[in-house]
Amino acid sequence: MNVVCVGSGYVGSVTAAALAMIGHDTTVIDVDLHKVNCINAGRSPIFEPGLDSLIQHKAGASLKASASFNDVHDADVVFICVGTPSLSDGTADLNYVKAAARSIGENLNAERFTVVVNKSTVPVGTAELVAMILEEASGLKSEDQFAVISNPEFLREGFALEDFFFPDRVVVGTLNLKARMIMRELYRPIVEQLYDGKIMTLLPVKHNTKRQKTVYFETDAKSAEFIKYASNAFLAVKISYINEIARLSEALGANVSDIAKGMGLDSRVGEKFLQVSSGWSGSCFPKDTGELLATSQKYGEELSIVKAAIESNQRMYQFCVHKIQQKLKSLNGKTIGILGLTFKPDTDDARQTQAIPIIHKLLQFGARIKVHDPKGMNMFQTLHGELPIYFCNNAEETADRANALVLLTHWKDYRQLDWKRMYDSMKNPYILDTRNFLTAIELQKIGFDYEGIGTSY
Repeated sequence: MNVVCVGSGYVGSVTAAALAMIGHDTTVIDVDLHKVNCINAGRSPIFEPGLDSLIQHKAGASLKASASFNDVHDADVVFICVGTPSLSDGTADLNYVKAAARSIGENLNAERFTVVVNKSTVPVGTAELVAMILEEASGLKSEDQFAVISNPEFLREGFALEDFFFPDRVVVGTLNLKARMIMRELYRPIVEQLYDGKIMTLLPVKHNTKRQKTVYFETDAKSAEFIKYASNAFLAVKISYINEIARLSEALGANVSDIAKGMGLDSRVGEKFLQVSSGWSGSCFPKDTGELLATSQKYGEELSIVKAAIESNQRMYQFCVHKIQQKLKSLNGKTIGILGLTFKPDTDDARQTQAIPIIHKLLQFGARIKVHDPKGMNMFQTLHGELPIYFCNNAEETADRANALVLLTHWKDYRQLDWKRMYDSMKNPYILDTRNFLTAIELQKIGFDYEGIGTSY
């Protein structure tokens, strides 16, 4: 098929490269010429493990990029993969979606049926809004000459290629039978896992014979849109819950790591998203829970559990800062090293991360902040360049003359640091490990005052 992906961010780049790998002629459209040139030169415009290899393999063949919407004219399927950032009231900003829809509409072909796919996470009812814009821009009739459907993405940054090629489920929201047939054919190689050996050598995925079969699930557009929000809100609730258990564990002298493991052994609960942290963050959870809560309040059906999860998450940031205060007392003039600026490892995404509120709170108390991240420093500095913090060239530098080290992101690199050297360079060898990730016993043997979250050590 001829496929167009509008937007070359985390969703658009991965979707385009993956579809090109399974045989579809795919074009990425973006107004950012730097990203367009990157893709055409065989380079990924974002950091995502394995994506460079896929783009390099297919660029100039079944994958290309352009700043023009002309390729929409010959497309069978057009994915909208643009950003939907949060507005001040928590609702999603649909300006990028609307702009993309207008440009798509101006280039739709009256002689062929085109499926326009909302891949971006959008509020319930957006498919109808996009259809209206397309009708106005094209003069064509929705459901007859084109169809707007919902096909939400479920990609974890850092594991996006694995999630695309081996998804738990593919959700397609439309009642249009022609659109359903086209999407079934588009996704058939993925659902049936019809991959050649070349794909498997390029993917950063271990072969797993026990991998569950992908479920292809069809529903209406509104339900599909809602599934993404409901899923992310549920996961956010689960993280907030285990973080609350961690706070109570400290008060009672229990060990949250063992509690989480014991809970996860129950198949009804499961072990995923029961890992302690300084709070959930990133480009999805804060935005999606905010939009869902705002919508529920607008329609008079407030989701009190989601509201409580958001409030609990805010308390988690303060809880971490309070632990540092308890250890160092006054923070005025104290030097604190931060390890990790991205919301999770294996991504350079430093947009809405746990580091931001925690650093802000520490600065308010007069602390001097030194930071490091293996991949996210450029984005963090671009977004938060006004913050009076020092960006370190290497992780060890964060320990130099520091009164405390705080691990926020559990990059594997941080386990391999020269911790003895860091111990020797610190004023006060205190570590707060908000992920319970580092090896406590080894650090304590060196002499560190190690503290985790929700544990007795």
